[in-house]
Amino acid sequence: MTEAEVKELFIKTGAILEGHFLLTSGLHSPMYVEKFQVLQHPKYTEELCKALADKFVDENIEVVVGPVTGGILLAHEVGKALGTRAIFTERENGKMTLRRGFKITKGERVLIVEDIVTTGGSIKEVVEVVKEQGGIPVGIGMLVDRSCGKASFDEVPYKTLLHLTVTTYQPDDCPLCREGQPMTKRGSRKL
Repeated sequence: MTEAEVKELFIKTGAILEGHFLLTSGLHSPMYVEKFQVLQHPKYTEELCKALADKFVDENIEVVVGPVTGGILLAHEVGKALGTRAIFTERENGKMTLRRGFKITKGERVLIVEDIVTTGGSIKEVVEVVKEQGGIPVGIGMLVDRSCGKASFDEVPYKTLLHLTVTTYQPDDCPLCREGQPMTKRGSRKL
């Protein structure tokens, strides 16, 4: 899939929203990406994950790991496309960890997948979990990078299907507020 095809799929499914949004960070934005609008369609999820897997097909991946929640779907589908195991991390007492009996074998080659990346914080936590287990993080695959190139992961190479530049504003300097545009809280719940 080309980047234009990925963007068209996100638009077609209503995953790219325009308006006035309050983000989790507290910032305001005229754009929001609601990944589950596209991921609710198994056919599209499979297509996107196959495209992501194709970017890493020559890396000898042995296990795919994604963080809860969207990362579960992605890990499963990318793992299926690569013919590997697929597991996920989740938070326990505020710390990213493997649970449910999941293990990474020492020296196992790991691909980390994530749906939407803004700062890369969750991915960095997953990289640490992989290293703590003795795994080798050989790549990071992202559906959407909306970090404007700011997210970096040290020595682990990353590839993305779609780059989006998402403008954000401090609440006290938001032109959308000054224009009186109604705000929608992230997750599409009205304020």
